[in-house]
Amino acid sequence: MVEDGRVRGYHDESYGDGFAEVYDDWYADITDVGASTATLAALAAGGRVLELGVGTGRLAIPLAATGLEVHGLDTSTAMLERMGTKPGGERVHAHVGDMVDGLPHGQFGLIFVAYNTFFSLLTAERQQACFVEVARRLTASGCFVVEAFVPAAGEERTSGVTVRSVAADRVVLSVNTSDPARQVAEGQYVDITEAGGVRLRPWSIRWASPGQLDEMAARAGLHLADRWAGFDRAPYSDDSERHVSIFRPRPPLAE
Repeated sequence: MVEDGRVRGYHDESYGDGFAEVYDDWYADITDVGASTATLAALAAGGRVLELGVGTGRLAIPLAATGLEVHGLDTSTAMLERMGTKPGGERVHAHVGDMVDGLPHGQFGLIFVAYNTFFSLLTAERQQACFVEVARRLTASGCFVVEAFVPAAGEERTSGVTVRSVAADRVVLSVNTSDPARQVAEGQYVDITEAGGVRLRPWSIRWASPGQLDEMAARAGLHLADRWAGFDRAPYSDDSERHVSIFRPRPPLAE
């Protein structure tokens, strides 16, 4: 059952609390950390950095290791606690809060949100509000970077159950539904172990197209400065399945 774009009982901390203990094992190599870190460090240009939905610090920790002042925001204390125990995690300034109401004060040269995390804001209104709050905290030369998948056109509503992994003492099933009309997908990873029984790991997203993100940015006073197919700066095209979009403050009108 879905209520207001989310699975019944799902709240802002649900994802982090459900995935904190497995996140590093499941998602450590979802993208090239080296290429991502190098590109983000170049975009920061020595300025303060804020990652929204920092999780366990997959990108924030190597960024901080370059000498940048890096802040990480997450609604899940479980995720932040994991980050704090990792080598270099103490270099990241951790903040508990969501991506709209919880942004720390001060100006940042780079604010970024990686690998679909922006879509954990479950309504168009909350996504728009995030752009507004980010724009308020960017320096005049700063940028907001969003990494996300490109929604496929023409898809129909679907649901299904697939097997993520099978071991002698553990089975992980993926149960999911997708509603393109509402731009919503949600599901559960059903983690079954011989010793621990059943653990549910819920997730929910509200996706947006690159064009919709551009419109949100424009309403917040930002403009699209560049768009790549990934952090390796490969050219973006109509066939790209992912995008890295760089938004900057709109330059003032000439007198």
